[in-house]
Amino acid sequence: MSKSASRARLADIIRVRSFGRGEITLASGRKSDFYFNLKPTMLDPEGAALLAELTFEALREDNVDYIGGLEMGAVPLAGAIAQLSWLKNHPIAAFFVRKKPKEHGARLSVEGLSKSETLTGKRVVIVEDVTTTGGSAIKAAESVREAGGVIVLVLTMVDREEGATEAFAAAGLPFRSLYKASEFLKA
Repeated sequence: MSKSASRARLADIIRVRSFGRGEITLASGRKSDFYFNLKPTMLDPEGAALLAELTFEALREDNVDYIGGLEMGAVPLAGAIAQLSWLKNHPIAAFFVRKKPKEHGARLSVEGLSKSETLTGKRVVIVEDVTTTGGSAIKAAESVREAGGVIVLVLTMVDREEGATEAFAAAGLPFRSLYKASEFLKA
């Protein structure tokens, strides 16, 4: 399937499985009359495959070592991308950042690395399912930077176009999205 055909098919899946109208309170605390819940798309076999494919292609030239982000939205994305990257012979390892480190065990905020792995000096992409103000991705980026990682990009599947671009610019974080909310709102 061509990139444009994959992108169109994924937009259809998101529209059916993950986009809705109706009042909702967002993670940012804002109220909205539309929402994206990408979990049904990320956990659908075709949706997961297309998200991984389009994300992998979007990152192909970025020389990325690791991909991850804040739990829960980033976990299925990072896992699918890591698997596809292995199959494409261009491995990108995955991790996730806990919202709050566990109070037992290793008490890590960055999870998924082996005892011998570190993010120090590694090129990292923060991935997110839906971005409104950018707060969740900025929190993940801060944890990655504390762990020594170099953030090369924040990539979201859907940008709600409600301030994230400006927040990432202010934080010195390059930002791209696969889709914009306006693509779904105008349909």
